[in-house]
Amino acid sequence: MNQFSVNISTVFTEYPFLDRFKKAREAGFQYVECQFPYDYSIEAIKAELNINQLTLDLINLYPGDWSQGERGLAIDPNRQLDFRESVEKGIQYAQALDVKKIHCMAGIIKEEFDNNQLNDLYIKNIQYAAEKMAEHDITILIEPINTFDMPGYFLCSAEQAVKLLNKIDCHNVKIQFDFYHIQRIQGNLLSTFEQMIDKIGHVQIADVPGRHQPGTGEVQYENIFRAVKELGYDGHIGLEYIPKGKSEESFTWLPHVVKGDGRP
Repeated sequence: MNQFSVNISTVFTEYPFLDRFKKAREAGFQYVECQFPYDYSIEAIKAELNINQLTLDLINLYPGDWSQGERGLAIDPNRQLDFRESVEKGIQYAQALDVKKIHCMAGIIKEEFDNNQLNDLYIKNIQYAAEKMAEHDITILIEPINTFDMPGYFLCSAEQAVKLLNKIDCHNVKIQFDFYHIQRIQGNLLSTFEQMIDKIGHVQIADVPGRHQPGTGEVQYENIFRAVKELGYDGHIGLEYIPKGKSEESFTWLPHVVKGDGRP
């Protein structure tokens, strides 16, 4: 079965960020991912990874000022310099922490720009980031995000992601397929995943509704994991859910979907 990576930006939030690495290891994980590591020094994160014998699988580019509603810089004509700086910063962290995948959030649509402008700028910016990251063997990920959770988000469907990916046309750009978002956007999880399998670079999961751990909602994750394996996806599966209850108690579903001793 595929290896699971626990997202320490959404899980173990009962603890300070740097303490979450230890909690992940104590829960049996070898891989972690996080959204935005930039409030913490490379040295501090590297120390926690080394002490706890963990591998950091994924980070995001800096998304702008989250408190002011920014959710990515890639479609903002006024933030192109900031976007390029975020690419440099992301590469700096990824290189130092041996991360091979970086997700780039697209951003929220602004009414003063038409859709053609946004599409062209997005393609241009992702191509720029891909070229820079290719020098370091890093894959850049784009992800459809549902507009119930993130109103006005630019990249909001699987079909749109595929069209943009084809226009970007860079070997190191892939789709981040989050089963939670795809279920909220359109459903048809297994057929959509199968259609996109050759374009997928990372998988994430959470149940619907609530974005909690598998087993708390409507998605049949035993079927999902079986299909993911049969279709040949061999990457990590990120647990980017918000635990219902204590984080340490949110992994009870794992023995039901993982063969062997039930550990990730």
